[in-house]
Amino acid sequence: MIGLVVNPVAGIGGPAGLAGSDGADVQALAASRGSSARAGARATTALAALPPGTPVLTAAGAMGMDAATAAGLHPRVVFTAAAPTSAADTTAAVRAVAAAGATLVLFAGGDGTARDVVAGLADEAGVAALGIPAGVKMYSPVFAVSPRAAGGLARAWLDGSLPTQLREVLDVDEAALRRARVEPRLYGDLLVPYRAGRTQARKSPTPVSEQAAVAAAARGAASTLRPGVRYLLGPGGTMAELARALGVEKTPLGVDVVLDGHIVCRAASETELLDEISRGPAQAVVSVIGGQGFVLGRGNQQLSARVMRALGDGPDGRGPLVVVAPESKLVELHGRPLLVDTGDPATDAALAGFVRVVTGHAASSLYPVHAPEPSLEPTEEPHAS
Repeated sequence: MIGLVVNPVAGIGGPAGLAGSDGADVQALAASRGSSARAGARATTALAALPPGTPVLTAAGAMGMDAATAAGLHPRVVFTAAAPTSAADTTAAVRAVAAAGATLVLFAGGDGTARDVVAGLADEAGVAALGIPAGVKMYSPVFAVSPRAAGGLARAWLDGSLPTQLREVLDVDEAALRRARVEPRLYGDLLVPYRAGRTQARKSPTPVSEQAAVAAAARGAASTLRPGVRYLLGPGGTMAELARALGVEKTPLGVDVVLDGHIVCRAASETELLDEISRGPAQAVVSVIGGQGFVLGRGNQQLSARVMRALGDGPDGRGPLVVVAPESKLVELHGRPLLVDTGDPATDAALAGFVRVVTGHAASSLYPVHAPEPSLEPTEEPHAS
């Protein structure tokens, strides 16, 4: 039996250029910038992989029933929350669907939602959980690589063909995150269905010993940037190094627009990025999330499908993306591809293929990029070699 709990406000802070979605003030600010939550739609996408009419234990309204109904399933409501919903409601809803007989709880949200799921399953031994990625920050290895991947795993779960692994739930304080203090804290473990390539890895920190390699990659990227082009610098330490190489002061976790050595828009929202792109040639510059391989869709949702489409083929046909990362980040992927998850399958498919990753001064690697959209049919686990 599948359970479903949706955090209705998950992800609202991403396109708005915020570091998360926690708190009523942040949610109101995100809405004022034209952002909207995406958890319900991403949950519906995941559930579409299940056979029509599949019963799903869930919460009323936006916390699950709406998504299950939209996917053509049969929701059985076992929890109802008053509006506006809270983290406590997420925990109570998870506890309710588990008590009603769910053996796998799908939850749509980010790391904050995963924390609430841990609390809800504290007394439910043996109940598995799987995240439908819909938040802003997703450091924890408890999420599928995409909503469709989550749906494919849920379908395989119903067929009884999936192993599970105990995986950590990590989260960071969003206020500290906005001050560029990334200090993930362990909140517990979840039993997660696993299939290679379908469940994301934990985010790996960059060791201090590799900072020189990061700086070298950033300097290499700086030497390739051209006058007259707007560069949309994504968040993260590598992009901070690139900003230093360009002689500008970057916002730690925002997307800043740089033109000819000057920042013309700081901590831009999706709407502001679209406006900047309309003014002239532009490219997005991003790094690789260590251990996971994501270049889009994790912590940089401002660089949305709409923004990628607006960038088109980039200046002089060079493509919409410049990827910058030390060679070590590619090595630690052990051959796994880079991933893009903009929320739009057509855009993800257009971005798939190969991208040149700047790894140092006059050094680069051609590396595969995949859209994490699986076949909906269960496949055999690859044999270890």
